[in-house]
Amino acid sequence: MAEKVYFIKSDKDDLSLCKKLEEHLTAYGHLDLIEERDMVAVKTHFGEVKELGYVRPLYFKMLGRLLKKIKSQPFLTETSTLYKGNRSNGVIHLEHAFRQGFTYENTGLPILMADGLFGDEEIEVPIPGKLYRSVNIASLIVKAQALITVSHFTGHIGTGFGAALKNLGMGCSSRRGKMMQHSTTKPSIKKSKCTRCGVCVKWCPAEAITMEEKSAVINKALCIGCGQCLAMCRFDAVAYNWGASYEDLQKKVVEHAMGVAETKKGKALYINFLTRISKDCDCMPGYSELIPDIGVLVSRDPVAVDAASIDLFEKSAGKKLSDMAYNIPYRIQISYAKEIGFGSPDYELITV
Repeated sequence: MAEKVYFIKSDKDDLSLCKKLEEHLTAYGHLDLIEERDMVAVKTHFGEVKELGYVRPLYFKMLGRLLKKIKSQPFLTETSTLYKGNRSNGVIHLEHAFRQGFTYENTGLPILMADGLFGDEEIEVPIPGKLYRSVNIASLIVKAQALITVSHFTGHIGTGFGAALKNLGMGCSSRRGKMMQHSTTKPSIKKSKCTRCGVCVKWCPAEAITMEEKSAVINKALCIGCGQCLAMCRFDAVAYNWGASYEDLQKKVVEHAMGVAETKKGKALYINFLTRISKDCDCMPGYSELIPDIGVLVSRDPVAVDAASIDLFEKSAGKKLSDMAYNIPYRIQISYAKEIGFGSPDYELITV
């Protein structure tokens, strides 16, 4: 059966689009799944730097206002990253969120780190997957009575695209869950291109990279396959065997997303922003807009909302996402979800 996906076209600015989204959420009863006194985890991404396309704080202030009207208890939430940087533990992640504008004054919502101080507070969730029988999900994601994911649609260096499924699967996993997803991706150093600048050594979360006489060297036994070295190298000195890794990574993301969804049956809403669409995800320090803003999609099915996001992007761009971002078979996320009986790639697009 086709799942309903609602499309709110982009407007002249964030204030106008935010008002249109508020009117839509109210008129169509999307928040009826929330009950009084429900603790509602609002999962998003705070962005690595201010210039990126992450969803701005004013949308969360609006969403929090609506949730408080029905006497629920909403909170913003995120998880720590594997790689070193602004978001690698609960303390510096919160400081970074405030610098990005996600203060209580700007959102009206407290921030709670779903995976605790060090990313290790987790609950093992059983799933009917093909790769896993259980997955490790950040504890507060599981404990909250309801979940709203607010995702920014972008290209992605590992999965082809990132949206609701990526926000669920990777974004809601504990550190252990993230490592399980990344562990099949093992990079190597192109010695002829390495400048020995040391950036990869600095940013490697597993301390798997050392600097030798002629180039950096990656210890494959220590490497967790997070891709941070590839992201940070400015000289194209990091090589990946994408043909051996992209499929496993996407399937693992989907099964972890299934784990989150299993804990929130009938109690989850998925909102995808197709605005400020960039080649790279909001973890990356650079920003390059691909096409003009499209709008916002809302659904109760994460697979349907992602399928619709890809289709709308490609219709607007007039070409495939892989031609504009990374040449990765990105629809594996959608097809594999269908294969394991998670969500539906079939959708009915309702333009508001």
